[in-house]
Amino acid sequence: MSGAPIDAHAQGQAAMAALREGRHAEARRMFERLAASGRADANAYLGLAYACLGAGDPGAALAATERVLALEPGNLRALLLKADHLLRSGDARTAVSHYQAVVTAAAARTQLPPDLAREVARAQSMCQRHAGQFEVALRQRLAPLGLDDPAAERFAQSLDVLFGRRRIYVQEPRNYYFPGLPQVQFYPRASFPWLDAVEAATAEIRAELETVLRDEGAFAPYVRSDPGRPRPQGDVMLDNPDWSAFYLWKDGAVVPANAARCPHTLAALAGAPLCRLPQRSPSVLFSLLKPHTRIPPHNGLVNTRLICHLPLIVPPGCGFRVGNETREWVEGKAWVFDDSIDHEAWNDSDHTRVILLFEVWRPELSERERALVQAMFSGIDEHVGQKPAWEI
Repeated sequence: MSGAPIDAHAQGQAAMAALREGRHAEARRMFERLAASGRADANAYLGLAYACLGAGDPGAALAATERVLALEPGNLRALLLKADHLLRSGDARTAVSHYQAVVTAAAARTQLPPDLAREVARAQSMCQRHAGQFEVALRQRLAPLGLDDPAAERFAQSLDVLFGRRRIYVQEPRNYYFPGLPQVQFYPRASFPWLDAVEAATAEIRAELETVLRDEGAFAPYVRSDPGRPRPQGDVMLDNPDWSAFYLWKDGAVVPANAARCPHTLAALAGAPLCRLPQRSPSVLFSLLKPHTRIPPHNGLVNTRLICHLPLIVPPGCGFRVGNETREWVEGKAWVFDDSIDHEAWNDSDHTRVILLFEVWRPELSERERALVQAMFSGIDEHVGQKPAWEI
């Protein structure tokens, strides 16, 4: 003989009250009666899971948890219960996948009850702990293969990406993108033997720079507004003398008066494959960064060139980041990087930092491809009919 119909709402409230008061066996009976009536929702099954767990029956708690997830696959509390059960059962890998699901789903929520927010934080901690243990184990396994060997540098970087220690950055030039080029942040120094002559002339180049620095009006803001064009908004470096330049070449042409002051500097660049685009490239300049100045993250205009730095005056506290790699300048030691990848610079010292900066062709571009790029930009400039200032 079946019992009288129950009031599902009242039964659910009474069961929840018993659960809150720690009367787990009683709460379990009431939730089971509600489930047997066919009127239990996800909250009732969740309450049943907690009651069974409190009553010392993890198997029944898991069964109730599965009913919740069948009704609401994204239920955070149920996912946490299942993750905890899997962890207790020794299946840490699957448990972590459930903890990660909790963290991912919670990120889309604008607000969580305080107790649930604490549980989400616990899930995040579990994910981090597992990831740390996995990383240690994998690195130990690979250590005999020589991860510190320079020949394994790219693979070592891939491990940093795998474990979330590095973001993935790619070329995102603001104006022109040439496809199929390798994604290299800092290029291997050995790939550019012509830099030997540049580095060898450091003392002479610095002497010419010091002469220029005695002329207070020689440098002008690196980023300058054009009164004939709309003024960009939000660029903190625009017309800012904290980041200034003294050009020997500008927009593809020699600056005669400035070049005459720095003959040794230009002679040192005689072997460099300067990127030549009429009215655009190369630029060769002394780049000055005043004390306590930061150049915000940004991307260059095109990815058909690379940028070279020869550090000349570098006080402590200066740094440079390209993508996920950060370096400090060393006076007289040049490097080459892809400025179409997100990059930034800073001078946290009390003194001025100055480098020699110039543009070269990417070595991966064939002579034919370089000629095509030159022809394309010449065609653009003919169509525009005015000095381009690098707009396409």
